[in-house]
Amino acid sequence: MEYQSTRSGSKPVGFFEAFAAGLAPDGGLYVPEALPRLPDDLATDSALPYPALAFDMLGMFDTDHSGDDLINLIDKSYGSFTDLATAPLKKLADNLFVLELFHGPTLAFKDFGLQLVGNLFEDQIQRTGRSINVLGATSGDTGSAASHGLANKEGVNVFILYPRGRVSELQERQMTCTGAKNIFPIPIEGTFDDAQYIVKELFGDLEFKAKTSLSAINSINLARILAQAIYYVHAWMQLPDENRSRVSYVVPTGNFGNILAGWLASRMGLPGDRFVLATNQNDILYRLFTTGVYEPGAVRPSLAPSMDIQIASNFERFLFYQLDGDGARVNRLMQKLRDGKNVKIPQFDPDLFAATRSKDADIVRNIQAVHERYGYVVDPHTACGFQKLDESYTNIVLATAHPAKFPETIEGAIGLRPTHPSLEVLKGEEPMTYPLEPTISAVRTFIEANMAED
Repeated sequence: MEYQSTRSGSKPVGFFEAFAAGLAPDGGLYVPEALPRLPDDLATDSALPYPALAFDMLGMFDTDHSGDDLINLIDKSYGSFTDLATAPLKKLADNLFVLELFHGPTLAFKDFGLQLVGNLFEDQIQRTGRSINVLGATSGDTGSAASHGLANKEGVNVFILYPRGRVSELQERQMTCTGAKNIFPIPIEGTFDDAQYIVKELFGDLEFKAKTSLSAINSINLARILAQAIYYVHAWMQLPDENRSRVSYVVPTGNFGNILAGWLASRMGLPGDRFVLATNQNDILYRLFTTGVYEPGAVRPSLAPSMDIQIASNFERFLFYQLDGDGARVNRLMQKLRDGKNVKIPQFDPDLFAATRSKDADIVRNIQAVHERYGYVVDPHTACGFQKLDESYTNIVLATAHPAKFPETIEGAIGLRPTHPSLEVLKGEEPMTYPLEPTISAVRTFIEANMAED
């Protein structure tokens, strides 16, 4: 299979090249030239083991690895998850389920993509004999998952930008307490969008990108999205037959990657009737899906910090599909956004998409309500998914992080302080950070001084 740029200004490439590059040379994001159809046996009586399903699905996209190599990559990526189902579907009520995506090593859904990406980078280094430097921005969980997935791997240094004071303490400790000499957590003043802007600009500097063998860990890297599509299919396969007639996937999302993965799976044949985009008070995606206008505003800190975003990276991929693959038009509209202008896009299918938004007070109320009604504890991001559930559907709410990553918020809501052994260990570790000015030149200079070399 080959991959094309959303801006149609670069030649199509294979999986190896699309993965290694992250961004296309024209600044666009890679998408498959054609989406394959999912296997016909989705409605079997029992769910496939997660690694087997991952092999079936990834094998449709990654035609560069041999079957044996792909099996090894998948086993290494998901073998450390603590639940046998990898992504178990838990029933809370007759028409309400939670898809638990926090059983990976950093207790967040980002592990599904970044454990695989880390092993793909290691494979790339061994295959090419060339060292790489990985650059990314995080609002919390991406940085910790990437750090864990790449810590102490030979031939790779990792540079993670994050907004100082705008991630939870434990999210920060997962990035800064690895003890690995190849991990460089970089706090900057500002927001996640400021960090992401620096990352995209450096990837757009083709000379610097080539000089440093720069690779991406954010969801601008298509491998992240493909890996996340798998758990939607796995969720469907775990649903009881009686719950399969009207299904709504409720997706907490800030950078649009998580819901894009599910929507792409639906275009490939994933059964289901609706996607609900659940945001916090930084409601640009809610406004997009209710007005059709993409209008960035100021970022406001919230109790769900991983969604404190106004520039959603994967909006460009969705825009590409909404515009029927018109890359030239995508390029023009993305330039308008870079110029600070609003973008209006074609009307969404109201039967397929809905959106909700939650203020901080709503998040607290939802944590309380879920605990009181079902005896279940959700983290602040997952709590956004419980805002205005439509009970005429079977709702699958994606639980994006373990509540123990946000103990203060949970304790303030229900009086219980959740813990997890892996997080308790971090409290005794000494953090290591590399603070920089929030400028392209400062980050470029730091990478050049600390990059992994052949």
